[in-house]
Amino acid sequence: VPQLGPQLPPRLTQQPWHLLYSTGRDGFSLRTLYRSGARPDSPALLLIRDTEAQAFGAFSASAIRSSSGFYGTGETFLFSFCPELKVFRWTGRNDFFVKGDVNLLMVGGGSGRFGLWLDGDLHHGGSQPCETFDNETLSHREEFCIQDLELWGLA
Repeated sequence: VPQLGPQLPPRLTQQPWHLLYSTGRDGFSLRTLYRSGARPDSPALLLIRDTEAQAFGAFSASAIRSSSGFYGTGETFLFSFCPELKVFRWTGRNDFFVKGDVNLLMVGGGSGRFGLWLDGDLHHGGSQPCETFDNETLSHREEFCIQDLELWGLA
């Protein structure tokens, strides 16, 4: 979280963040993640470590929630610590920021590809280059297994 501080919108850089959800504490469930992060006005930081020890994730200026359509703003971005911090910001080509239901959470998209997706049991996910962020694949592989996942929000 400290390394990501300078990448956040300026209004959030001095704000205290706290852990809303952790697979280690709360189990592996997208439903539980939605319930834990249900502060509508709070931005969200999603941190993932896969089983190959790669760390990456997404920042959303809006809370991570279940939705029928895409939501979010151009402040949304993807990032990877592989090996150093890389940030992938909005390209302006589309507004496919965040969308989720009980079976799938997606961040970024276009042409049938998602910058980051997670399945409903939070065991598997994937990352592909997408039009929203013009990102690299965030993990070593396009599909990965999740070891740890955390959702952080403002205190």
